[in-house]
Amino acid sequence: MDRLIFHVDVNSAFLSWQAKYEMEQLHTERDLREIPAAVGGDPKTRHGIVLAKSTPAKKYGITTGEPLSRALEKCPNLVVVQPKFDEYVKNSRAFIGILKEIAPVVEQASIDEAYCDLSGTSRIYGDPVALAHRLKDRIRDELHFTVNVGISNCKLLAKMASDFEKPDKVHTLFPDEIRKKMWPLPAGELFLVGRSSAKKLGSLGIRTIGDIAQMDPALLQLHFGKQGITMWEFANGIDESEVRSESDAAKSYGNSVTLRFDVTDAQNAKKILLSLCETVGARLRADKAYIRSVTVTIKDCDFRTISHQTGLEDATNVTEVIYHQACTLFDQLWDHTPIRLLGVSTGKITDGAYNQMELFSTPATGSPDKEKLSKLNAAIDQIRDRYGEDSVKRARFLEAGSSHMTKGLNKAKREE
Repeated sequence: MDRLIFHVDVNSAFLSWQAKYEMEQLHTERDLREIPAAVGGDPKTRHGIVLAKSTPAKKYGITTGEPLSRALEKCPNLVVVQPKFDEYVKNSRAFIGILKEIAPVVEQASIDEAYCDLSGTSRIYGDPVALAHRLKDRIRDELHFTVNVGISNCKLLAKMASDFEKPDKVHTLFPDEIRKKMWPLPAGELFLVGRSSAKKLGSLGIRTIGDIAQMDPALLQLHFGKQGITMWEFANGIDESEVRSESDAAKSYGNSVTLRFDVTDAQNAKKILLSLCETVGARLRADKAYIRSVTVTIKDCDFRTISHQTGLEDATNVTEVIYHQACTLFDQLWDHTPIRLLGVSTGKITDGAYNQMELFSTPATGSPDKEKLSKLNAAIDQIRDRYGEDSVKRARFLEAGSSHMTKGLNKAKREE
């Protein structure tokens, strides 16, 4: 059965939802979408960053993620409004609700975008392009904001298609359209390629996505590691990842944090990953649950979100094992673009652990003694449960202001 994937992305989500709120509930006459406007920060102090901007604001060179003070220098007449997140959540739920009415499987990728797996529905809906137009028009007419819909046979190409001309558009990007529609685009527009990677590609004479696709993957791996292979696969439209429903996502344990400052070095990033894994591991052990997959998610300063997952040979709930896998994934993913958010999630939950015994299992080999670590984790859990989560910390978290269990289980017992 041929796969059919939609990627549905709300156009300028925060700004659109803010405009809708002002006009429908505050009865303002202005439409933020039609004037130079931005959501984010404090307009009085000029502090904060731009979370979303209108199409007219783009003409002034204003970009998402830049300091508000700089945006106001570019456009002194810029209308700045503070975000109203409760309204954004309401609109997001309504948006996802409509998608679930038409698609058998819906995976919400963020507050304003989702993948829909519509494989096998051609006899119900007919032409997929016509269906996409009906879907976007329904969202516009019922919810009063617009979306772009990308259509393909895989998640990657559907997402790339939805980023073509905006707003309120439907685009296809099937394998036979890659050479014409995707290959001429700048290399930096390929999913997973950030500013740092694009600059490095440029130094190698690689300017377009087509250049990446036609490169020797071994050469890309030489310069970018495993990320180079992923670049080559994506440039050629190769992506076998599945659309996973919300119910699948609920069968997982995860943790993420939006950082107070952009992280620019791996040492700090991995320290944050460890604090996330500490909490995830503790939650797993508290529920007597074990996992067989680990996923790391990175959102960079350009609000580009990337994630990668790996499977485990043995089910585990050991913090150190989860952290080791998270670091491996991080090294594969990160292109040195400043990081705004880090997340670790686990999946394939089971209620028991069955481990293959190893002859050489030492931390030095990258294969920790899981039995000893499991017992150590259990002992630490007992101490923290009785005396508080801050009663036992790893030495690397002793410095002031360093959280060792991000979003811990029992905040009432926290000193921080």
